[in-house]
Formats: sequence, structure tokens, C-alpha cells
Amino acid sequence: MEFKAKDIATFLNGEVIGDEEIKVTGVSKIEDGKEGTLAFLANPKYESYLYSSDASVILINKQFELKKEVSATLIKVDDAYQAFAALLDLYLQAKAGLKTGVEQPSYINESAVVKEGVYIGAFAYIGKNAEIGENVKIYPQVYVGDNVVVGDNTVLYAGSKIYDDCIIGNGCIIHSGAVIGADGFGFAPQDNGEYKKIAQIGNVVLEDDVEIGANTTVDCGTMGSTIIRKGVKLDNLIQVAHNCEIGKNTVIAALAGLAGTTKIGQNCQIGGQVGFAGHLAVGNNVKIGPQSGISKNIKDGRVVLGAPAVDLKEAIKINIVFRNLPALREDVIQLQKEIKEIKQTEKD
Repeated sequence: MEFKAKDIATFLNGEVIGDEEIKVTGVSKIEDGKEGTLAFLANPKYESYLYSSDASVILINKQFELKKEVSATLIKVDDAYQAFAALLDLYLQAKAGLKTGVEQPSYINESAVVKEGVYIGAFAYIGKNAEIGENVKIYPQVYVGDNVVVGDNTVLYAGSKIYDDCIIGNGCIIHSGAVIGADGFGFAPQDNGEYKKIAQIGNVVLEDDVEIGANTTVDCGTMGSTIIRKGVKLDNLIQVAHNCEIGKNTVIAALAGLAGTTKIGQNCQIGGQVGFAGHLAVGNNVKIGPQSGISKNIKDGRVVLGAPAVDLKEAIKINIVFRNLPALREDVIQLQKEIKEIKQTEKD
């Protein structure tokens, strides 16, 4: 695909500084910029590359002040990072729009409803009474179970699995290897030491604009629904257990795990490898640092870190003490020696 600088500026409501007729056919990082590509500068740490990059067009913030001459054509925008993201999204939409129709071999049950503009890749399976919305992209080897609803403009990447009765909203993205609706981890201990499986008869509901990373699993409710609210973004390799609820616009980084019935509020930011005990309530606008262990409820707006997690300021104090433990140990050993010498002197 080929775009002129002036066309990009028009799409982004930006201002061209330089050759507005110059064309780009791809994108690049500013530090690896190549002729014919578009890059962006948002982080001041990369400013030096602005003056040496070979990229033909570079997006910069309107308030940015140049310190040297730049060979590239510049497009000034309100937010270079968001503008670049919008261009990438446009590119992906254009690319995805090229895929339509049903590849063979694939299986679509005769009772399923498949609307216009859908792409279904080879070896995909669409179960009984499933409903596939407009412009949905279902890549090869995807499984869509019975009674599943997939909303308009959703993308199911290769190898993702949607179990029976689950509901996927509009504009969702589910990456390869993700499993939506697997059984919750429910087992009843028996007198003989064995565990009897508890039937999991609920489902999963993903509201609109949810993104589920590769190899992430969202278990169905034991009864009722596991609910992922609108705009939630889950990274790769996350476990969401039965009957959890994640509030609107919350983001969770890789390798986090939520035990059953955990409730997380809106607009939370959760780092990688965070673990949640079951039946907890996390408020709105909470920030949790990586590798934290959450063992009790967290109120709105708190910033926590550590295992067990405590307020950030307290966690910093704890970490300072922890780093000083070797020196403190030496001090204690020295004090013990001195006390021993004093006691020995008193005896003598």
C-alpha cells in the first residue's frame, strides 16, 4: 500500500513540514528508519534518531521543537503515538478487509447464522445455532461451539477456541491459542481422598472491544457467567477463573492469574505475574505492580506492590530494608561478638 504525506496528514488532521508529495509504502521504528517508510517520535529518549533516521516521513508532536535540521518530511500531530497507532489500525483493517468468503475444507452447521462480509478460514468449525456477525474474520482451525454469538467486526485468530454458549461482543480480538469458556477448576473432595468434578454449566461473556492475548484462558462460570467488560485488554498467558468479572477498560499484563469469583473494577492497570486469591474485590482505578500477590480486597485508587501486596510507599520502604539485610546481618554479628566479649570481661 502506498500513501502520500499529504494524505496521511489529512487523515490525522496534521501539518506537513517538508515534501507533501513524498510517498511511503511501509512503517519502521525511528532508530531503524528506511527510505520509503513512516516512523514516529513520541519518547524523548529517541530524539537523537530524528536527525539521523532515513525514514521518509516522521510523525512528531505539535509542541516538539527541533534542535537541528531534519532530512525527513515531518507531520505534526497532537499525539504522535496515538496517530501512529491509528495508522496501523487503518492498515490492518484494510488488510483484513481483503479476506472474505469461506475456505474449504471447513464446517458450518446448517443451523448456524453467518452474516455478510465474513471470512472463515480452512479447517474452521462453526457449531449448531451459532451466530456470526457482519465482517467477522475467523482464521483457520478456529473452533466456535454450539449457541455461540460472535459480534460484528470481531477477529478470531488461528487456533482460538470458543466453547458452547459463550457470547463475544463487537470489535473483539481473540489471538491464537486462546480458549474462551473452558471448564472452571471445580472439584469436590471425597472421603476417600479423591476429587469429584463439579459440572461447569455457565458461560463467558466478552463485551465490545475486548482483546484476549495468545494462549490466555477465560473459564466459564460454574453457574452464571464469567464477564469481561467493554474495552478490557488481556495480555498473553493469563488465567481468568470461573465467575470472575473484569471491569471496563482494565488492562492486565502477561502471566497474571485470577482465582475464582475475583472481581476487578474499571480502569485498573495490573502488571505481569500478579496473582489473585479467590473471592476478592478490587476497586476502580487500582494499579498493581508486577509479581504482586493479592490476598485481600483493594479499595478504589490504591497503588500496591509486593507479595503480599501493600501500598507502594510501604513496599518501597520494605524493599530498602530488604536490600540492606546483608549489612544489617553483619552489624548483628558484630554486636553479638561485642556483647559476648563484655559478658566475658564481667565474669573475669
